Amino acid sequence: MAALDHTYSAADLPQSENNFDPLPPGWYQGGIKSAELKTTKDGSGKYIAVRYDITGPTHSGRVVFGNINIRNKSEKAEEIGRQQLGDLIRAIGLPTISDTDQLIGGNVSIKLAIREQEGYEPTNEIKAYKATDGSKAPAISAPQAAPASNGKAAPPWAKK
Repeated sequence: MAALDHTYSAADLPQSENNFDPLPPGWYQGGIKSAELKTTKDGSGKYIAVRYDITGPTHSGRVVFGNINIRNKSEKAEEIGRQQLGDLIRAIGLPTISDTDQLIGGNVSIKLAIREQEGYEPTNEIKAYKATDGSKAPAISAPQAAPASNGKAAPPWAKK
């Protein structure tokens, strides 16, 4: 047992506003807060784990997570993941990507659905990406600007 140095009253403590229910299906604008490369559970593949902070039009401040397969022993899973990555980088205005850090700070509209999972609570699933102005992201063919001094190309929102 460890004695607290103070007596806490439930009536005086703030209530949590955390809501982990999935967001209703639809389009949401968000910013990419983090993106990191991870290894699949079986160790045979790689995926990008992305955190999106919702900025609107509703549910501002909520967080949605999505995974994008880039290497998988299932050819179909890898094909879908690479399509998703292509849609995402086009939506945020990147013609190429070589590092997950290039995604961070990008703004994108994401289409959410609700996925039912046996034995788990329902969760959001990202179904599509588009540019935040609502247009379908154009195919990008122009070369990226010269890489920054660290060898990594600066994303469009970081350029001056």
